[in-house]
Amino acid sequence: MTDTDLVKSQDTPFEGGPMDGRVLPVLLGPTGHPPKTYRIPVPDPAGGPPAVLVYRRVPRGHSRRLGLIQGWKYAYDPDDRSGGRPRWPWSRPNG
Repeated sequence: MTDTDLVKSQDTPFEGGPMDGRVLPVLLGPTGHPPKTYRIPVPDPAGGPPAVLVYRRVPRGHSRRLGLIQGWKYAYDPDDRSGGRPRWPWSRPNG
């Protein structure tokens, strides 16, 4: 068994923002799902700090009978309020 056998990816569509309509292979986690957020650094042409595009994982669709999730897609989130930190249930709201 090689290292490439352990790493799985899934072609995931992106909606909204600059990546609208593109499909990229996204690495899956140990549960078989892509990450909840996908951050794409975009270099600044003037040489400044890169801008970061943030996409959130949303269900692609649901099955008719049981309502199970049939896959994932990423939706553009221009107002990233998470700050890159996890939200804990006992934390105060951000504002």
